[in-house]
Amino acid sequence: MARSTGRHRISRRTKIATGALGLAIAVGGLVVLTTTGNDPDASAAGANKSQYVDITTVKQNVQQARNQNNASRGTFTVNCGRNENGHFNADNFIAQPGIKMGAEHLHDYVGNLTANADSNNKSLAKSGTTCKNGDKSAYFWPVVRINTNDRQAQENGTRASDGNWQRYQEAQQDAAVEKREPRVDCKDIASELPEDVPDAAAPAVEQELKNLDAQREEAEKKLDGAKNPEQEVVKPLNEQRKQSLEKIKQAVGQQGQGKDLGQLAQCGVKQPNNDGVTDDGDRNNEVNTEGTDRTHQHKPGDQNLEIGINKGTIQRPVKVELSFRGSPNSKVKAMPKFMRILTGDAKVSTNGPKNARKVWTCSGFENKVLLDKYPICPQGSQVMRIHDFPSCWDGKNIDSANHRDHIIHREANGTCKRGFTPVPELRISLTYNISRDVQLKRQYTLDSFAQEKNNPASDHNDFANVMSECIMFRLVKCINSGKRCSE
Repeated sequence: MARSTGRHRISRRTKIATGALGLAIAVGGLVVLTTTGNDPDASAAGANKSQYVDITTVKQNVQQARNQNNASRGTFTVNCGRNENGHFNADNFIAQPGIKMGAEHLHDYVGNLTANADSNNKSLAKSGTTCKNGDKSAYFWPVVRINTNDRQAQENGTRASDGNWQRYQEAQQDAAVEKREPRVDCKDIASELPEDVPDAAAPAVEQELKNLDAQREEAEKKLDGAKNPEQEVVKPLNEQRKQSLEKIKQAVGQQGQGKDLGQLAQCGVKQPNNDGVTDDGDRNNEVNTEGTDRTHQHKPGDQNLEIGINKGTIQRPVKVELSFRGSPNSKVKAMPKFMRILTGDAKVSTNGPKNARKVWTCSGFENKVLLDKYPICPQGSQVMRIHDFPSCWDGKNIDSANHRDHIIHREANGTCKRGFTPVPELRISLTYNISRDVQLKRQYTLDSFAQEKNNPASDHNDFANVMSECIMFRLVKCINSGKRCSE
């Protein structure tokens, strides 16, 4: 597991990384079960019976766009575990930045170990991660609960975890401090490289991207004690980057002509009140918080980390697959670091169906049927949620005021809207071991906002890209080369 290093606050975060960072929202245990009476259907939290459907009665509705000659057919899978460390919270630093428990429902996290309401680019980059390859990206989604006292719910549910509240508070305090501090801000490199870097050049390019990542991290450490940041930190960093970028240009050769990589060497010091070199989106997160009552907080109960209408035992997925895929019509470009991406709509009842996605299915049906209702699967089949993220980027912004306009979903034929560039499409597949009896009794639900009443159509998923330049380069190279890679 990757760990962060640095000054005194980072050593404290390292403790978070090594000790089941958990949630964080409650002091009590996680396994106390809740029942609502003898009628099994009555225990289905807020879900209505009509929100469940036998998947075998639904006609096939999944249609895949056909691959064209220039399709990028590869896949890149990241192993970040199943949240074995118990990182839960009711925050959303993308859609509800700075608001503790603003989501009103619990999120399941993998990847970044410190993601919380106050997370920002600096705190995310300093965090540890559950991803085996060192990817510090944050991947998170609402939890699924079973509201019954059967043995399976206990076996697959969460376990008692003392001290999570303290760890959560420490992570949030660190992030709040770092949000007010200056940080090193540099141009993104991976997203500016040619789509087809020659195989012979790839090792040299990857090595220099590693060097660029290391140079930036070292500069960040020097920034704390620098009396003259421009001279002591920025100037030498820019010189180092020029040298690495020149080596990349030489390695890429003909493919790189037309791009002056030297212009990407520029770094600066980003203060909380300015856009820095890149205007990388930290301040965009403040747009959605205007007029929001930050004092309105939803405290979870001591049992099962229950919040508001969301009742029952949390079910961790038995399988989490994070896979990046290509475009059926073209090669893909790298997505820039710190890009935020949402899929689905947590408030579909209020906002309407425009951004909602059908994500529910059963194993064996995932390429045939997707639902906006809870599936009842045939014997031997498991409940699944499949979230496909937007993958057409405007080529400039890593965030937008509504957190959607900068990156949108592909058209039905797989192409991107005019003015948008294809980037790797993230697919998060979640598989749950929920017994058929529980399904038939309608005893499993998705955490949601109160007005959604556990509506399965309100399912959603969030991603913040905190991959190093080097990892992102490998990802794009793999996809565009048509390979199947796993890290």
